Amino acid sequence: VGEPPATMAAAMKEEEEAAVAELAELLAPAAAPAARAGAAEAALALSGTAAGRRLLAGSPAVLPALLRLAAGPGPQAALGCLVNLSAEPAAREPLLAGLPALLGLLPSGAACGVLANLCRERAAARRVLRGLRERGTGLAPLLQALGEPRPPPQLGPLLCNLSQLPEGRRGLLDRSRCSVQRLLPFTQYRGSVVHRRGIVGALRNCCFEYEDHEWLLSEEVDVLPFLLLPLAGAEELPEDEMERLPVDLQYLPQDKQREEEPDIRKMLLEAVLLLTATKAGRGTVRAKGTYVVLRELHRWERDPQVLRACENLIQVLIGDEPGPGLENLLEVKVPEELEQELQRLDREEEERWRREEEEQGREEDMGGLTPS
Repeated sequence: VGEPPATMAAAMKEEEEAAVAELAELLAPAAAPAARAGAAEAALALSGTAAGRRLLAGSPAVLPALLRLAAGPGPQAALGCLVNLSAEPAAREPLLAGLPALLGLLPSGAACGVLANLCRERAAARRVLRGLRERGTGLAPLLQALGEPRPPPQLGPLLCNLSQLPEGRRGLLDRSRCSVQRLLPFTQYRGSVVHRRGIVGALRNCCFEYEDHEWLLSEEVDVLPFLLLPLAGAEELPEDEMERLPVDLQYLPQDKQREEEPDIRKMLLEAVLLLTATKAGRGTVRAKGTYVVLRELHRWERDPQVLRACENLIQVLIGDEPGPGLENLLEVKVPEELEQELQRLDREEEERWRREEEEQGREEDMGGLTPS
Protein backbone atom coordinates (compact mmCIF):
# COMPACT_ATOMS: atom_id res chain seq x y z
CA VAL A 1 0.00 0.00 0.00
CA GLY A 2 1.43 3.36 -1.05
CA GLU A 3 1.87 6.33 1.23
CA PRO A 4 -1.05 8.81 1.50
CA PRO A 5 -0.74 11.75 -0.91
CA ALA A 6 -0.34 14.26 1.94
CA THR A 7 2.54 12.25 3.42
CA MET A 8 4.24 12.00 0.03
CA ALA A 9 3.85 15.75 -0.55
CA ALA A 10 5.33 16.53 2.86
CA ALA A 11 8.26 14.20 2.20
CA MET A 12 8.89 15.79 -1.20
CA LYS A 13 8.81 19.25 0.34
CA GLU A 14 11.35 18.22 2.98
CA GLU A 15 13.62 16.83 0.26
CA GLU A 16 13.35 20.03 -1.77
CA GLU A 17 14.11 22.20 1.25
CA ALA A 18 17.10 20.05 2.12
CA ALA A 19 18.38 20.28 -1.45
CA VAL A 20 18.03 24.08 -1.47
CA ALA A 21 19.79 24.31 1.91
CA GLU A 22 22.65 22.26 0.48
CA LEU A 23 22.70 24.50 -2.60
CA ALA A 24 22.97 27.58 -0.37
CA GLU A 25 25.98 26.06 1.39
CA LEU A 26 27.67 25.40 -1.94
CA LEU A 27 27.03 29.02 -3.00
CA ALA A 28 28.55 30.42 0.20
CA PRO A 29 32.02 32.06 0.19
CA ALA A 30 33.46 29.19 2.24
CA ALA A 31 32.80 26.70 -0.59
CA ALA A 32 35.46 25.97 -3.19
CA PRO A 33 35.29 28.06 -6.40
CA ALA A 34 34.45 24.99 -8.51
CA ALA A 35 31.64 24.06 -6.11
CA ARG A 36 30.23 27.59 -6.21
CA ALA A 37 30.33 27.59 -10.02
CA GLY A 38 28.51 24.26 -10.16
CA ALA A 39 25.93 25.41 -7.63
CA ALA A 40 25.30 28.60 -9.63
CA GLU A 41 24.68 26.53 -12.77
CA ALA A 42 22.30 24.29 -10.83
CA ALA A 43 20.45 27.35 -9.47
CA LEU A 44 20.19 28.80 -12.97
CA ALA A 45 18.67 25.57 -14.28
CA LEU A 46 16.27 25.44 -11.34
CA SER A 47 15.18 29.05 -11.90
CA GLY A 48 14.00 28.14 -15.39
CA THR A 49 10.68 26.85 -14.00
CA ALA A 50 8.04 28.60 -11.91
CA ALA A 51 8.25 25.93 -9.21
CA GLY A 52 12.03 26.26 -9.10
CA ARG A 53 11.86 30.03 -8.79
CA ARG A 54 9.41 29.78 -5.91
CA LEU A 55 11.67 27.27 -4.21
CA LEU A 56 14.78 29.45 -4.53
CA ALA A 57 12.92 32.62 -3.57
CA GLY A 58 11.68 30.92 -0.40
CA SER A 59 15.21 30.31 0.85
CA PRO A 60 16.56 33.20 2.96
CA ALA A 61 20.15 32.08 2.27
CA VAL A 62 20.14 31.52 -1.50
CA LEU A 63 19.41 35.04 -2.74
CA PRO A 64 22.13 36.78 -0.67
CA ALA A 65 24.60 34.10 -1.74
CA LEU A 66 23.71 34.59 -5.42
CA LEU A 67 24.05 38.35 -5.02
CA ARG A 68 27.51 37.99 -3.48
CA LEU A 69 28.55 35.63 -6.25
CA ALA A 70 27.15 37.88 -8.99
CA ALA A 71 28.92 40.94 -7.57
CA GLY A 72 32.29 39.23 -7.71
CA PRO A 73 34.42 37.89 -10.56
CA GLY A 74 32.69 34.53 -10.32
CA PRO A 75 30.46 32.68 -12.79
CA GLN A 76 27.83 34.64 -14.70
CA ALA A 77 25.27 31.91 -14.06
CA ALA A 78 24.54 33.57 -10.70
CA LEU A 79 23.48 36.79 -12.39
CA GLY A 80 21.44 34.89 -14.97
CA CYS A 81 19.64 33.13 -12.14
CA LEU A 82 18.88 36.49 -10.50
CA VAL A 83 17.32 37.72 -13.75
CA ASN A 84 14.88 34.80 -13.64
CA LEU A 85 14.23 35.18 -9.92
CA SER A 86 13.52 38.91 -10.21
CA ALA A 87 10.24 38.01 -11.93
CA GLU A 88 9.15 36.14 -8.79
CA PRO A 89 7.21 38.39 -6.35
CA ALA A 90 8.68 36.69 -3.25
CA ALA A 91 12.22 37.47 -4.44
CA ARG A 92 11.75 41.16 -5.09
CA GLU A 93 12.21 42.50 -1.56
CA PRO A 94 15.37 40.43 -0.87
CA LEU A 95 16.78 41.59 -4.21
CA LEU A 96 15.99 45.21 -3.41
CA ALA A 97 17.85 44.72 -0.12
CA GLY A 98 20.90 43.94 -2.27
CA LEU A 99 20.35 47.00 -4.47
CA PRO A 100 23.82 48.54 -3.96
CA ALA A 101 25.44 45.39 -5.35
CA LEU A 102 23.05 45.31 -8.33
CA LEU A 103 23.61 48.98 -9.14
CA GLY A 104 27.33 48.37 -9.08
CA LEU A 105 26.92 45.85 -11.91
CA LEU A 106 25.31 48.35 -14.28
CA PRO A 107 25.18 48.67 -17.21
CA SER A 108 25.62 44.93 -17.81
CA GLY A 109 22.67 43.39 -19.60
CA ALA A 110 21.83 40.93 -16.84
CA ALA A 111 21.87 43.66 -14.17
CA CYS A 112 19.57 45.74 -16.38
CA GLY A 113 17.32 42.70 -16.67
CA VAL A 114 17.08 42.20 -12.90
CA LEU A 115 16.36 45.89 -12.29
CA ALA A 116 13.87 46.10 -15.17
CA ASN A 117 11.85 43.30 -13.59
CA LEU A 118 12.03 44.91 -10.15
CA CYS A 119 11.04 48.33 -11.50
CA ARG A 120 7.69 47.16 -12.77
CA GLU A 121 6.44 48.17 -9.34
CA ARG A 122 6.45 51.94 -8.88
CA ALA A 123 7.74 51.77 -5.30
CA ALA A 124 10.69 49.62 -6.40
CA ALA A 125 11.39 51.94 -9.35
CA ARG A 126 11.54 54.84 -6.89
CA ARG A 127 14.06 52.95 -4.73
CA VAL A 128 16.24 52.23 -7.78
CA LEU A 129 16.17 55.87 -8.87
CA ARG A 130 17.06 56.94 -5.34
CA GLY A 131 19.92 54.43 -5.29
CA LEU A 132 21.26 55.79 -8.59
CA ARG A 133 21.16 59.33 -7.23
CA GLU A 134 22.92 58.30 -4.02
CA ARG A 135 25.71 56.75 -6.10
CA GLY A 136 26.10 60.16 -7.74
CA THR A 137 25.59 58.75 -11.23
CA GLY A 138 21.88 59.14 -11.83
CA LEU A 139 20.89 57.73 -15.21
CA ALA A 140 24.35 58.46 -16.68
CA PRO A 141 25.62 54.82 -16.86
CA LEU A 142 22.40 53.74 -18.57
CA LEU A 143 22.47 56.57 -21.09
CA GLN A 144 26.16 55.98 -21.80
CA ALA A 145 25.41 52.32 -22.54
CA LEU A 146 23.13 53.49 -25.37
CA GLY A 147 26.32 54.46 -27.19
CA GLU A 148 27.65 50.91 -27.24
CA PRO A 149 27.66 49.08 -30.59
CA ARG A 150 25.06 46.65 -29.20
CA PRO A 151 23.35 48.05 -26.11
CA PRO A 152 22.01 45.43 -23.68
CA PRO A 153 18.49 44.43 -24.82
CA GLN A 154 17.21 44.78 -21.25
CA LEU A 155 18.31 48.43 -21.11
CA GLY A 156 15.22 49.63 -22.97
CA PRO A 157 12.73 47.99 -20.59
CA LEU A 158 14.66 49.34 -17.60
CA LEU A 159 14.53 52.91 -18.91
CA CYS A 160 10.85 52.45 -19.72
CA ASN A 161 10.00 51.21 -16.24
CA LEU A 162 12.00 53.97 -14.58
CA SER A 163 10.19 56.56 -16.72
CA GLN A 164 6.81 55.56 -15.31
CA LEU A 165 7.73 57.95 -12.47
CA PRO A 166 7.93 61.74 -12.83
CA GLU A 167 11.46 61.73 -11.39
CA GLY A 168 12.51 59.14 -13.97
CA ARG A 169 11.06 61.25 -16.76
CA ARG A 170 12.87 64.31 -15.43
CA GLY A 171 16.14 62.41 -15.69
CA LEU A 172 15.49 61.57 -19.33
CA LEU A 173 14.29 65.10 -20.10
CA ASP A 174 17.38 66.76 -18.60
CA ARG A 175 18.11 69.38 -21.25
CA SER A 176 21.64 70.05 -20.01
CA ARG A 177 22.69 66.47 -20.78
CA CYS A 178 20.79 65.95 -24.08
CA SER A 179 19.49 62.75 -22.50
CA VAL A 180 16.29 62.15 -24.44
CA GLN A 181 18.09 62.72 -27.75
CA ARG A 182 20.09 59.55 -27.08
CA LEU A 183 16.88 57.52 -27.17
CA LEU A 184 15.63 58.74 -30.54
CA PRO A 185 17.70 56.61 -32.95
CA PHE A 186 16.41 53.43 -31.30
CA THR A 187 12.81 53.84 -32.53
CA GLN A 188 14.04 51.98 -35.62
CA TYR A 189 16.72 49.81 -33.98
CA ARG A 190 16.78 46.37 -35.55
CA GLY A 191 19.22 44.75 -33.13
CA SER A 192 16.61 43.84 -30.47
CA VAL A 193 12.84 44.16 -30.43
CA VAL A 194 12.94 44.06 -26.60
CA HIS A 195 15.26 47.07 -26.48
CA ARG A 196 13.32 48.92 -29.19
CA ARG A 197 10.01 48.33 -27.41
CA GLY A 198 11.43 49.63 -24.13
CA ILE A 199 12.88 52.77 -25.72
CA VAL A 200 9.59 53.58 -27.47
CA GLY A 201 7.80 53.04 -24.15
CA ALA A 202 10.20 55.43 -22.42
CA LEU A 203 9.64 58.08 -25.10
CA ARG A 204 5.89 57.67 -24.78
CA ASN A 205 6.17 58.13 -21.01
CA CYS A 206 8.26 61.27 -21.48
CA CYS A 207 5.48 62.72 -23.62
CA PHE A 208 3.26 62.84 -20.52
CA GLU A 209 5.30 65.89 -19.45
CA TYR A 210 3.36 68.49 -21.43
CA GLU A 211 5.56 71.32 -20.15
CA ASP A 212 8.31 69.85 -22.34
CA HIS A 213 6.22 69.38 -25.50
CA GLU A 214 7.35 72.61 -27.13
CA TRP A 215 10.99 71.66 -26.56
CA LEU A 216 10.46 68.06 -27.71
CA LEU A 217 8.85 69.27 -30.93
CA SER A 218 11.46 72.00 -31.53
CA GLU A 219 14.50 71.61 -33.77
CA GLU A 220 16.63 71.02 -30.68
CA VAL A 221 15.06 67.57 -30.19
CA ASP A 222 12.71 67.15 -33.17
CA VAL A 223 11.06 64.05 -31.71
CA LEU A 224 8.16 63.85 -34.19
CA PRO A 225 10.03 62.37 -37.20
CA PHE A 226 11.50 59.66 -34.97
CA LEU A 227 8.00 58.70 -33.84
CA LEU A 228 6.45 58.84 -37.32
CA LEU A 229 9.18 57.17 -39.39
CA PRO A 230 8.54 53.64 -38.03
CA LEU A 231 4.84 54.14 -38.92
CA ALA A 232 5.53 55.23 -42.49
CA GLY A 233 5.63 52.99 -45.54
CA ALA A 234 6.94 53.44 -49.07
CA GLU A 235 3.71 54.79 -50.58
CA GLU A 236 4.01 57.32 -53.39
CA LEU A 237 2.42 60.60 -52.39
CA PRO A 238 1.39 63.71 -54.32
CA GLU A 239 4.13 66.33 -54.42
CA ASP A 240 2.25 68.80 -52.23
CA GLU A 241 1.72 66.17 -49.50
CA MET A 242 5.32 65.01 -49.70
CA GLU A 243 6.62 68.53 -49.14
CA ARG A 244 4.55 68.92 -45.97
CA LEU A 245 6.34 65.99 -44.35
CA PRO A 246 9.57 66.31 -42.32
CA VAL A 247 12.60 65.78 -44.56
CA ASP A 248 13.36 62.39 -43.02
CA LEU A 249 9.95 61.10 -44.13
CA GLN A 250 10.13 62.32 -47.72
CA TYR A 251 10.83 60.01 -50.68
CA LEU A 252 11.35 56.89 -48.61
CA PRO A 253 12.93 53.90 -50.42
CA GLN A 254 10.70 51.25 -51.98
CA ASP A 255 11.84 48.65 -49.46
CA LYS A 256 10.84 50.80 -46.44
CA GLN A 257 9.01 48.60 -43.95
CA ARG A 258 6.73 49.70 -41.13
CA GLU A 259 7.35 48.64 -37.54
CA GLU A 260 6.32 44.97 -37.46
CA GLU A 261 5.30 44.82 -33.79
CA PRO A 262 1.69 46.00 -33.24
CA ASP A 263 2.25 47.01 -29.62
CA ILE A 264 5.18 49.22 -30.63
CA ARG A 265 3.12 50.86 -33.37
CA LYS A 266 0.43 51.51 -30.78
CA MET A 267 2.90 53.12 -28.35
CA LEU A 268 4.28 55.35 -31.12
CA LEU A 269 0.75 56.54 -31.90
CA GLU A 270 0.09 57.12 -28.19
CA ALA A 271 3.26 59.20 -27.93
CA VAL A 272 2.16 61.44 -30.82
CA LEU A 273 -1.32 61.68 -29.30
CA LEU A 274 0.21 62.91 -26.04
CA LEU A 275 2.11 65.58 -27.99
CA THR A 276 -1.24 66.90 -29.23
CA ALA A 277 -2.45 67.51 -25.68
CA THR A 278 -1.80 71.25 -25.94
CA LYS A 279 -2.99 73.67 -28.61
CA ALA A 280 0.56 74.51 -29.62
CA GLY A 281 1.43 70.82 -29.88
CA ARG A 282 -1.61 70.11 -32.04
CA GLY A 283 -0.60 72.94 -34.35
CA THR A 284 2.94 71.63 -34.78
CA VAL A 285 1.88 68.01 -35.28
CA ARG A 286 -0.69 69.07 -37.90
CA ALA A 287 1.80 71.32 -39.70
CA LYS A 288 4.33 68.48 -40.09
CA GLY A 289 1.99 66.44 -42.32
CA THR A 290 1.26 63.84 -39.64
CA TYR A 291 -2.23 63.22 -41.02
CA VAL A 292 -0.75 61.93 -44.31
CA VAL A 293 1.33 59.31 -42.47
CA LEU A 294 -1.67 58.28 -40.38
CA ARG A 295 -3.96 58.04 -43.40
CA GLU A 296 -1.62 55.61 -45.15
CA LEU A 297 -1.04 53.66 -41.93
CA HIS A 298 -4.80 53.33 -41.45
CA ARG A 299 -5.17 51.83 -44.93
CA TRP A 300 -2.42 49.31 -44.20
CA GLU A 301 -3.12 48.46 -40.54
CA ARG A 302 -4.96 45.26 -39.55
CA ASP A 303 -4.53 45.14 -35.78
CA PRO A 304 -7.75 46.37 -34.07
CA GLN A 305 -6.03 48.08 -31.14
CA VAL A 306 -3.56 49.91 -33.38
CA LEU A 307 -6.38 50.94 -35.70
CA ARG A 308 -8.26 52.37 -32.74
CA ALA A 309 -5.19 54.31 -31.57
CA CYS A 310 -4.69 55.61 -35.11
CA GLU A 311 -8.31 56.71 -35.37
CA ASN A 312 -8.13 58.47 -32.01
CA LEU A 313 -5.14 60.48 -33.17
CA ILE A 314 -6.70 61.28 -36.55
CA GLN A 315 -9.82 62.52 -34.79
CA VAL A 316 -7.76 64.93 -32.69
CA LEU A 317 -5.98 66.26 -35.79
CA ILE A 318 -9.03 66.75 -37.98
CA GLY A 319 -11.58 67.54 -35.24
CA ASP A 320 -12.61 70.86 -33.81
CA GLU A 321 -10.49 72.49 -31.14
CA PRO A 322 -11.59 71.69 -27.55
CA GLY A 323 -13.74 74.24 -25.78
CA PRO A 324 -12.61 76.72 -23.12
CA GLY A 325 -10.91 75.07 -20.17
CA LEU A 326 -10.12 71.90 -22.16
CA GLU A 327 -7.26 73.19 -24.32
CA ASN A 328 -4.76 71.00 -22.44
CA LEU A 329 -6.07 67.45 -22.71
CA LEU A 330 -3.61 66.12 -20.13
CA GLU A 331 -5.21 68.31 -17.48
CA VAL A 332 -8.66 66.86 -18.15
CA LYS A 333 -9.84 64.55 -15.34
CA VAL A 334 -9.82 60.93 -16.51
CA PRO A 335 -12.79 58.85 -15.26
CA GLU A 336 -11.70 56.36 -12.59
CA GLU A 337 -13.00 53.33 -14.51
CA LEU A 338 -11.04 54.38 -17.61
CA GLU A 339 -7.87 54.89 -15.56
CA GLN A 340 -8.27 51.39 -14.08
CA GLU A 341 -8.73 49.92 -17.55
CA LEU A 342 -5.58 51.65 -18.81
CA GLN A 343 -3.63 50.32 -15.82
CA ARG A 344 -4.93 46.81 -16.56
CA LEU A 345 -3.79 47.07 -20.18
CA ASP A 346 -0.36 48.30 -19.04
CA ARG A 347 -0.01 45.28 -16.71
CA GLU A 348 -0.90 42.91 -19.56
CA GLU A 349 1.66 44.64 -21.77
CA GLU A 350 4.36 44.33 -19.11
CA GLU A 351 3.57 40.63 -18.68
CA ARG A 352 3.98 40.12 -22.41
CA TRP A 353 7.36 41.87 -22.23
CA ARG A 354 8.43 39.58 -19.39
CA ARG A 355 7.51 36.43 -21.36
CA GLU A 356 9.43 37.67 -24.40
CA GLU A 357 12.48 38.45 -22.27
CA GLU A 358 12.37 34.95 -20.76
CA GLU A 359 12.06 33.38 -24.22
CA GLN A 360 14.99 35.42 -25.46
CA GLY A 361 17.04 34.32 -22.46
CA ARG A 362 16.27 30.65 -23.19
CA GLU A 363 17.30 31.10 -26.83
CA GLU A 364 20.61 32.65 -25.78
CA ASP A 365 21.22 29.82 -23.30
CA MET A 366 20.74 27.29 -26.11
CA GLY A 367 23.23 29.20 -28.21
CA GLY A 368 25.88 29.08 -25.49
CA LEU A 369 25.68 32.80 -24.72
CA THR A 370 25.72 34.44 -21.31
CA PRO A 371 22.24 34.12 -19.75
CA SER A 372 20.26 37.35 -19.74
